[in-house]
Amino acid sequence: MNVLPREKQVAAISALVEGVSVRATERLTGVNRGTILSLGIRVGEGCLKLHSAMMRDLHVNRIELDEIWAFVGKKQRLVTHDDSDMVGDQYTFIALADSAKAIITYKTGKRTAINTQDFADDLRARVIGSPEISTDGFNAYPWCIRHAFGEEVAHGVVEKHCAVNGSPEAARRYSPGRVTTVKYHAVQGAPEHISTSFVERQNLTLRMQQRRFTRLTNGFSKNYLNHCAAVALYVAHYNLCRVHEALRVTPAMQLGVTDHVWTISELVGAALDGRLPSEPSPIPRRPSPQTPTVAGRKVGRFTVIDGGA
Repeated sequence: MNVLPREKQVAAISALVEGVSVRATERLTGVNRGTILSLGIRVGEGCLKLHSAMMRDLHVNRIELDEIWAFVGKKQRLVTHDDSDMVGDQYTFIALADSAKAIITYKTGKRTAINTQDFADDLRARVIGSPEISTDGFNAYPWCIRHAFGEEVAHGVVEKHCAVNGSPEAARRYSPGRVTTVKYHAVQGAPEHISTSFVERQNLTLRMQQRRFTRLTNGFSKNYLNHCAAVALYVAHYNLCRVHEALRVTPAMQLGVTDHVWTISELVGAALDGRLPSEPSPIPRRPSPQTPTVAGRKVGRFTVIDGGA
């Protein structure tokens, strides 16, 4: 049982959501890294429940889907037949609301048709109506989206083709080669706008703010459950606490599921205690000095008074 005082819990979680490693968080906060890991798992599990409860019955016009790669324990080329599916390559499927920039749902696991179907079914359960959907060229998407949303959904695909380089260095690098062509086509229905730019930009934010996704470091996840908890913590912080630079509010506020910017303390409290924070009371506004104070009928910033005959 974690008995850290709340201010220490908030300090540790604040460091983790800003991309600080567990060992660096230990040095900054003075909290043992085992305690930090235990706290991170508990908060992550609470954030998963919090997200599931809040992101429901959503009205969204467009949704972009994508997957972001990471690995757990070891690289895929080192995985043996005795290893479980919790080791090696792990993909996090993300569904992003286009205009609100909010993460509607997510799922971490192998890049398989089964996980893609579970991801699409969960997305279907959270949104109302038939939003327009854009995806990359992963071949499991068309059938899974049709199975989850039906025949009426508009689904478009962005296919990017990269230059092929047969050198050993190209085979070992993490990023694909230079993009040579980009093709857009409608798989189902008549989508008006086919793009995955917003969700791809969000993936960059995820890599910057979660140490476990940083490439070419030893900060990768050693345990699958820790990895999933870190993703859940990131999503809750991204939706509820982080003010989007373009929106000037959080994605959750733009989507209408909350009316204020959450603090890290509120997020930790809701995740650990299972209760939503109380909404702040409205702050009374002082009368503008430009507004006349005489009695009468107001028109805009002015007051109309009765004149003499």
